[in-house]
Amino acid sequence: MNTQKLPKSVLIIGGGIVGLATALQLVRRGTRVQVLEKESRVGSHQSTHNSGVLHAGLYYQPGSLKARLAVRGIRLMVAFCEEHHIPFEICGKLVVATRAEELPRLEELLVRGQRNGLQGLQRLGAEALREIEPHARGLAAVHVPEEGIVDYRGVCDALEREILRLGGAIATGAEARSVARHGGEWRVETAEGGWSAPFLINCAGLHCDRVFRKAGGRGSVRILPFRGEYHRLKQEREMLVRHLIYPVPDPAFPFLGVHFTRLIGGGIEAGPNAVLAFAREGYRKCDVNLRDLAESLTFPGLWRFLGRYPRMCAHELALSLSKHSFCHALQRLVPEIRSGDLEMGGAGVRAQAIARNGSLLQDFHFEHGENALHLLNAPSPAATASLAIGETILQAIEAR
Repeated sequence: MNTQKLPKSVLIIGGGIVGLATALQLVRRGTRVQVLEKESRVGSHQSTHNSGVLHAGLYYQPGSLKARLAVRGIRLMVAFCEEHHIPFEICGKLVVATRAEELPRLEELLVRGQRNGLQGLQRLGAEALREIEPHARGLAAVHVPEEGIVDYRGVCDALEREILRLGGAIATGAEARSVARHGGEWRVETAEGGWSAPFLINCAGLHCDRVFRKAGGRGSVRILPFRGEYHRLKQEREMLVRHLIYPVPDPAFPFLGVHFTRLIGGGIEAGPNAVLAFAREGYRKCDVNLRDLAESLTFPGLWRFLGRYPRMCAHELALSLSKHSFCHALQRLVPEIRSGDLEMGGAGVRAQAIARNGSLLQDFHFEHGENALHLLNAPSPAATASLAIGETILQAIEAR
C-alpha cells in the first residue's frame, strides 16, 4: 500500500474490535490515530457479547464482501492470536440438514464454501455425522474443519496494547457529542474535550447511524438493535456436543436459527434467538431506553420488516419467552436435549442496519463523506474479519 495516500492523522469513533483493528492497520503504516470510545473499556458491546466463533466463510455468497473478508479475516485473526498468545482453537463445525428439503441447500453451501476457498470441506452422511457428533441427528452434514473459537476479549485487549505501543492514542469515556468540519478538519467534541484530525472513520457499531447523521450524513438506513439470547448446557450434559453444530439456513428468513457453540473458556452455549431490543444496549428483557425504542418504533422499515416476516418474528419471540420452545428448536439438531439441561446464559445485541423498505442489509455497508468513511453495517463475521475490514478501510481511503 502507498502510505503517501493515507492521511497523516485520523480520528476513529468507536473502540470496538473493528475500530481497534482499523486503528492498528493505520498506526502500522505511520498514521497518527486517535480512537474515541464512549465506554470505560474498549470492546464493551458487540465485540465481546457474541458467541466467540471464528467464521471461515461457508455461508456467504461467493464474491461478496462478507465472503472475501471472512476468508482473509480468519487467517489474519489466527496469526494475530498466535503472535499475542490469545486463546483460540480450530475445532471445526458441522452444518446439519435435518429435513429432506434442506439437502439441496446443504449442497449449495458446500459449493459456496469451495468457491470461497475453504479447505478440507466434507459432505457427511448420517452415519459419518454420528461418528463425529454421536448425539446429533441429521440426514447429512457438511464438516467445516477451519471453523474455530476464540477469546475476543483477549483480542480487543491485545489490539489496544499494540495500538498504544506503536504510538496510537485511545480515549475511553469519550462519547462523541458533536461531529463537524471546521477549517478543513473534523472536530469531535466529548464531555472530556475535543479532538481534531483531517480524516474521520466511523466504527461506532450500535450507534454508527447516529454518528453518521451528526457528521451531516443523509440516508435511509437505520440501526435496529436485535437481542440474541443464549442458554448454556449444564456441565453434566456438555458431553452431548463436541464441536460447533449449526442448522442449514433458510434463505427465506434473515436469521440463522439457534445452534450449539463451544466456548473457549469451557462450556457449551446454545442460541441465539433474535428479538427486537428496547435499548441499543439492552442485554436484558427489562432494559428500556425510551429514545432508542421511539427511534425503532417510528421507523417505517421496522413495520415493513415485521409485515414481511410475521411467522419468523413470532417464532423468535416464542424462543425468548418460552424455555420449552427454545429447547424444542435445539432438539432438531440434538434430540436428547431436555429443558432441564439448559440454564440461562448471556445475551448480545446485534446492530442490524435496515432500509426504509424493511429489507435487512446483509453485507458490509460503507458510506463515504468528505474526508470521512462510515461503516454503517458490520454483521457477522465482523469480529472474525476485523483485521481484514481494517485493510479494506485503508484501501478505500487510499483510493479516494
